[in-house]
Amino acid sequence: MAAFLKIFRLFCRIKRRGARVHPAQQPEEPEQSQPKQDGAAMEQTQEQESTGGLFPRTAQEETSTTGAGSMENCDSSTTNSSAALLNMLVEEGLPSPKQVPAMVKYIHQWLMANESDEHRLDRKLLDLTEAQPTDVVMTLLSVAPSCDRAAETMWKTILCSSRTAESVQLRLLDVLGSWPEHSTCTSDGDTTRVFALAATVVMWKILQVPCIPQIVMKILPRVFVHLLFQVLFSTLDTPMEVDKLWKECQQQHGFAASPNRFAVQTLKSLLCQMQGERVVMAVGRKCGWDTLLCVDTHHYAVALLAREMSCVSPPLCSRIFRYLLQLLSTQEPRWDLPALAFIVEVLKYQDLSGSSGKRVLQILSRHLQSECREKRYLALRALLKLTDDPLLARRMCSLAESLVQLLEEADGEIVRMAAMVLSFVVFENNSLIASPIALQLAEALLTLFDHDTSQVQQVSILLFQALVTIQLEKEEKALKRQVLQSLIPLFIHCHDKNRCVAQASWETLHCAAKFLQRNHLKKLVRKKKLWKFAECLLAEDRSRVVEHVRQALPYLQSPQEPLREAAIRFLGMAGRCLREQEDELQLICEGE
Repeated sequence: MAAFLKIFRLFCRIKRRGARVHPAQQPEEPEQSQPKQDGAAMEQTQEQESTGGLFPRTAQEETSTTGAGSMENCDSSTTNSSAALLNMLVEEGLPSPKQVPAMVKYIHQWLMANESDEHRLDRKLLDLTEAQPTDVVMTLLSVAPSCDRAAETMWKTILCSSRTAESVQLRLLDVLGSWPEHSTCTSDGDTTRVFALAATVVMWKILQVPCIPQIVMKILPRVFVHLLFQVLFSTLDTPMEVDKLWKECQQQHGFAASPNRFAVQTLKSLLCQMQGERVVMAVGRKCGWDTLLCVDTHHYAVALLAREMSCVSPPLCSRIFRYLLQLLSTQEPRWDLPALAFIVEVLKYQDLSGSSGKRVLQILSRHLQSECREKRYLALRALLKLTDDPLLARRMCSLAESLVQLLEEADGEIVRMAAMVLSFVVFENNSLIASPIALQLAEALLTLFDHDTSQVQQVSILLFQALVTIQLEKEEKALKRQVLQSLIPLFIHCHDKNRCVAQASWETLHCAAKFLQRNHLKKLVRKKKLWKFAECLLAEDRSRVVEHVRQALPYLQSPQEPLREAAIRFLGMAGRCLREQEDELQLICEGE
């Protein structure tokens, strides 16, 4: 320690001498004031020698007398003394946690002034990082957010060492995923904001080196996810502070025109490191990168990216899939739409036999009830894909109530998909739905028989058929009213010009007659004697003729001529049955 103090005093004398050099010997530049050395402070430093409190004081003095690059203006004796002082500091043991941020700043400043000897401090930097990784990462991001030459050297050192790489990369990931800034406080109480953009710049720099650190390759899926979402966040909003930092980055490195385009550029570099050049080119040919930069189309581009990646590397997609499931289960849903878009595209490559399958259904169940139409649509797409998995298909019974609610949507595509999923749950797996939900389902399906979309009509009619076919005797009594209400709509749609709808109506009418245990009506339907069926129905159910008339009247306004003709003929038959109730029949007609 005595030797260190001797060198330190020598260094200070040389610095003071350098400050008193005659102006004529100095370069023709504006004068820079040099702070005076505090003798009392030097004595205090000597007193702190035995307590290990030496570094902060000397580091602060050295920092105050040597700005970035100022060492380059000193003579050789000053530089040598500085190096000697630094060597002595390096030999000292680890400082207290509160002193680590100051030491990181000191190392960064020394490297800025000593480019030719940039690896001298590697061991000390690694020791500091191993002991206090958060302090090192956060201090370095705050002191050099645009990742200058010295910072780049420090990042490469700590990311290429097995001692520090994993802990550093994990903390970088935390910052990368916290747009626009990461909340932090170093051990010395510094709360300087650290921006996600700074971590992106570091990642870009690392991806440009010939040999990527192994830890970066290990966590590529997580880096990929955070970069993907940073594209979205930086498109939605770039605060003034981030914009200021970005302009500094542009001046230093000549980056792209905007932070979101830079994030896309970094994402492309990442894919190329994963042997994904084909993916980059394929997405580019389909204008996917530009689509990624628009908030309204971002999730479409994510889906395209997932499809292209799944063709090249299903294992990588599986790793990304698992990480997305983890995030969707624990984090806020600011980006769950693009996450869902990615998940849907890679579902077929996943093993969902364990806890992953249960987690997927939980996530999809939550999004079935979302206010966002696109989220509901993606959740239904995923469920349709999962119907091929017998275990997951059985578990879908728990989603029946949410699916029934979707049948009331105005969106025909949502209704069609919800009905198809329900059809599979009820019919393909011979599964039972709880009685209250079964009744709600039957009511909802009756209103869909006359839907504007023929495919929705067909699916709803077939689902109604499955419902009355599968449910056990305890549901028969509860469902009887809905089945009776279905007879006239099904009978009229047997004349539908769409053959698929007509066939589905005929099959379901047959099942309804069977459900009601009206064997003679069932035989008439089976033999396709539909008008005979109508006559018998009106003759046997005289108490319900008025209700049958009410159900048939709306079809007089049908855009289909066959349905209008069927309704007119049926109403004529019903009129003959109501000769004694002409007043009531007149009121019904006038009411319609």
